[in-house]
Amino acid sequence: MLRITTRTLGRTVFHATFFTANLVAAALGTTGCDPDGVGDPCIPEDEYRPSFSNFAVSEVYIESRSFQCETRVCLVNHFQGRVSCPYGQTPESSSLPPDAPERCRIPGTDGLDAGESVDVPVEPWRVDRTPDDSVYCSCRCDGPDPDVQYCECPSGYACEELVPELATDGARTRRQLTGSYCIKSGTKYDPTRHDANCRTDPEAPGCPAPAGENP
Repeated sequence: MLRITTRTLGRTVFHATFFTANLVAAALGTTGCDPDGVGDPCIPEDEYRPSFSNFAVSEVYIESRSFQCETRVCLVNHFQGRVSCPYGQTPESSSLPPDAPERCRIPGTDGLDAGESVDVPVEPWRVDRTPDDSVYCSCRCDGPDPDVQYCECPSGYACEELVPELATDGARTRRQLTGSYCIKSGTKYDPTRHDANCRTDPEAPGCPAPAGENP
């Protein structure tokens, strides 16, 4: 199933569902951008909601107007989990104290104050698609609009189509969202891979220390 969601200042203004591979894109209106800052780390705004569970590895999520990024685009490219919670959270661990290492918390908090602890199960990171390779600031390098000035990907990045222009009931994904984005070279998603995750293999490269403990 393919889902595309476009938001403007928190309001959903376009929604489409297709029965193909999963893709979710949430945008606040994106145009051409400066490539400076491509690759900088970012935490998507959804992770500041206690009720948000996690991103799915089958999805692409594009957040524009991101104040964390010089490019204004925070890209979540086929990533599983929460950037801020590498080992995830099981239903059983949700009953533990909010500052327990098995719990997930709102980024930058200790979980002790109201609204700071995540209250839903969270999937752990996949060891083959940690945030270093799949969640970072990016920019749109190609697309269907000939009047847009697209960015040029810096060295070590490739221009990859992530949001195709699709139509349903006469509607199209907004042109400021569709197209290609700069991704780290060699990190194109391979749906045939089914690697371990940080919960089952906490000592794997990319899973942060101390093993099994969320920040």
